[in-house]
Amino acid sequence: MTTVISVPPSLDDQTFELVLEQLAPLPADARVLVDARHARWASPYGLTALLTLGQTRMTRPALAGPDAEDTASYWARAGFYRHAESIYDLHGHVPRDRPSGGESSVLLEITPVARSEDVHEVVGRIQERAQQILVRELSLDPQSTMRFAMTLSEACQNIVEHAGRGGWVAVQTYRWQKRLGRRVVVIAVCDAGIGFRRSLESAHGRPRTARWDDAMALEEAVIRGVSRFRDPGRGQGLAGVRRFIGKWDGKLSIRSGTARISIVPPWDDDVPLAEGLSAFPGAQMQITIPERISAGAR
Repeated sequence: MTTVISVPPSLDDQTFELVLEQLAPLPADARVLVDARHARWASPYGLTALLTLGQTRMTRPALAGPDAEDTASYWARAGFYRHAESIYDLHGHVPRDRPSGGESSVLLEITPVARSEDVHEVVGRIQERAQQILVRELSLDPQSTMRFAMTLSEACQNIVEHAGRGGWVAVQTYRWQKRLGRRVVVIAVCDAGIGFRRSLESAHGRPRTARWDDAMALEEAVIRGVSRFRDPGRGQGLAGVRRFIGKWDGKLSIRSGTARISIVPPWDDDVPLAEGLSAFPGAQMQITIPERISAGAR
């Protein structure tokens, strides 16, 4: 028997929880059909998380993509189908992948990351487009381009060093009318690896207490900069990401296991720490940088 997992019309880091709630009661080898026929929009997080979901299944899952032509066309431009065909049995109309270009909102189509070489390629591919988007369209300082590239690199490097398997990265810009009424650039980095708790547990002699869980592991890594590596300076990658998003009034959100931690800016009402979520392997990160507005325009 195949269980149908319904994808909500708008798929992002918040609504993806609805997908995981449906998946949680099922064993890893259960047959599932991910039904995205009614999807009308998906964030970079939503698309990379769908690929990650497929990687977690022991039995090859099926996926029915969006019926709406414009939605399916965007998923193709973002590179979703190119990677999904190796993970899912695809049902229904599958549009041909078309590389993004020109004025596309896709700054970086979905790209697999497994090695440090992949991280260097990702950063190199996005630098020219990042200059245009960050400075000309989001009104950030020109120096932000280099810091943005470093932030993207650190987020991807987290997969290489901690996941234990490959993951996915995507970057897009769009106007976030519902929350901000201005443009944002969004980085999504998702993997189905060992997650933050198991990564920190792998450190030799690390003590574990009754309170030790996914939420505490996220606090250790994101807030206190703890790393499983003993080398001085390790664990500072996320600290650099936090400094960047703090300077530009951005948001950082990381989900791992059954918890999600967020660095929440004034324009968002997310909770700093969510616990007791549906279990999901690996780590899923989203970085959101909003358009800069002048003090007089606030």
